[in-house]
Amino acid sequence: MLVPFSALVRKDLRLFFLDRRAVLMSVVAPIFIASFFGYIFGGGAGNQDDSRIPVVAVDQDSTPFSRSIVDHLKQDAYLEVKAAAPDRARDLVREGRTTAAIIIPKSFGVDMSRAFFTGGSKPEVQVLGDPSHAIEMRMVQGMVQSAVMQSIGSLMGGSARAQSLLSLPFQVSSEGVTAHRGRLYNGYAHSFGGMGIQFLLMVGVEVGVSLLLARQQGVWKRLSAAPVSKATLLGSRTFSSALTSMGTLVVLFAFARIVFGVRIQGSFAGFVGICAAFSLMTAAFGLFIATVGKTAEATRAIAILVTLLMVMLGGGWVPTFIFPRWLQSLTVAIPTRWAMDGLDAVTWRGLDFSHVAAPIGLLMLTAVFFAAIAVKRWE
Repeated sequence: MLVPFSALVRKDLRLFFLDRRAVLMSVVAPIFIASFFGYIFGGGAGNQDDSRIPVVAVDQDSTPFSRSIVDHLKQDAYLEVKAAAPDRARDLVREGRTTAAIIIPKSFGVDMSRAFFTGGSKPEVQVLGDPSHAIEMRMVQGMVQSAVMQSIGSLMGGSARAQSLLSLPFQVSSEGVTAHRGRLYNGYAHSFGGMGIQFLLMVGVEVGVSLLLARQQGVWKRLSAAPVSKATLLGSRTFSSALTSMGTLVVLFAFARIVFGVRIQGSFAGFVGICAAFSLMTAAFGLFIATVGKTAEATRAIAILVTLLMVMLGGGWVPTFIFPRWLQSLTVAIPTRWAMDGLDAVTWRGLDFSHVAAPIGLLMLTAVFFAAIAVKRWE
């Protein structure tokens, strides 16, 4: 009993180590991913200037006092402050172009003095923020309060005297900017998008692996004998895989809508377009992967690593804004980033089709690129 058992174990181990690419990938994948997250969360992701929070400041008061507040904000080492027009501030946040907008209202200095000396209503500095950046929003609120206090201290002859005030003669309010005023951010929209993208990529990988197995078992040779072209055979497989992937995404978001209240608050055509384009891209990606590895085992190992990297860098696991600035710039070239940004745009951000037209076009071009290479290289 023991001899046959050990012989079978040795056989399995020998087969495993004979495929050097599969062995390499089984070691490289966990090392790379562990190193990446250690770099991001372990303090090695860049210097302070690289991680500053992008905000826009809207000074509707335009007085020396309000300008002093903006100047103090610009001097903060954790903020990257730019000016913005009042009618653009909310849109910049909703479109994801900035993390927060700080709005100093008209007559802020006068109203604050009146509140301090006569007990009138306190003026309010408004912080419009991207609700997916909840921690950063709270940081910005604290920084705004500190900047106002520093400006008051300058007027009173020192920050210590300003800090001696029994109550602050102003308020700092915050609002998470979503598709509509008063509608709360629903984090399930992002999480369902990320997990849907990951599992669809895995489905695409299995399409490629199944083709390799068909070739190894001689099934592909019998199919090739039929009076149809190679492009037709591969194209039909790609299209059927894209249809099932599309159906999977629709079911996922239908479940999210019924159970968690996730809504398509932007362009419905944009949502359909993103789902269709990504489904086609992931099916073509599976065909492309099949032309890279020589065996099904090696191909699956390589594809899993590539899939995990694409999901990780595309923001499927953690939002890309926590990446260092240089890495955020690189991720805009990754298809999963286009899909994630597109799904966020048409769900909780509530944006129109013009904001997802580019991601849809890029995903379609990527699908064509993968498919063309796969047809050319497949034998």
